[in-house]
Amino acid sequence: MLSQFNWLDATASSPIFLALIGFSIVTLAVVVERALYFNKRRGNPEETARRVQSLLRSGNHSEALKECENSQHPIGVIAAELLRGALESAEERIYVALSQQKLLLERNLNVLGTMAAVAPLVGLLGTVWGIMRAFHDMAAVGSAAPSVVAAGVAEALVTTAAGLIVAVPALMVYNHFSRRLNVMLTVAENYTRSIRATMSETSSSATPSAPKTPRRASHETPAPEPAPVGAPVG
Repeated sequence: MLSQFNWLDATASSPIFLALIGFSIVTLAVVVERALYFNKRRGNPEETARRVQSLLRSGNHSEALKECENSQHPIGVIAAELLRGALESAEERIYVALSQQKLLLERNLNVLGTMAAVAPLVGLLGTVWGIMRAFHDMAAVGSAAPSVVAAGVAEALVTTAAGLIVAVPALMVYNHFSRRLNVMLTVAENYTRSIRATMSETSSSATPSAPKTPRRASHETPAPEPAPVGAPVG
């Protein structure tokens, strides 16, 4: 059925169908761009966290920082920001780094959400437009023959189908990327907090404890105080 459909005539005669073709091109471009980006940021957060913790325990802070910078996963950026500062402000810096990574991962996802919401409405507009065209042709010819209204009805059905064809995959891909984004950020936050705990352990073990002053036993007899000079000796 699709092979017999004249796509050029439908595109030329229906501006709404042309708009839906543009929507499909934009949706496909965003899907490809986000798929490549998420694949690039995939990494191995578990292995990165294990190596960083091992380096911190051995005292190689600079090597741990390099290990974080070499990781493409969000944990690399977040953990590197943690290692560059003091533990006192670690919580705030982790929160800021997570927010920055979320903005990067969410980029262009709003386009997919918009396409999923708007494409069916544009398809519905095409349905109304096609029915109006069918009635217009009926009024111009003065006949309700199938050959007269066929063009308008075909436009109405095609635009409706095109709107759903664009919206359904856009919604599915949007939900997939949103789920993947949340998983990546949650994993990055959990491993970063484990690295922070390791930093606290290593810093506390490296701090020397203050020497304790020996206390005198309670049963010992205190030494007699020396007599003042010039006092009579009894």
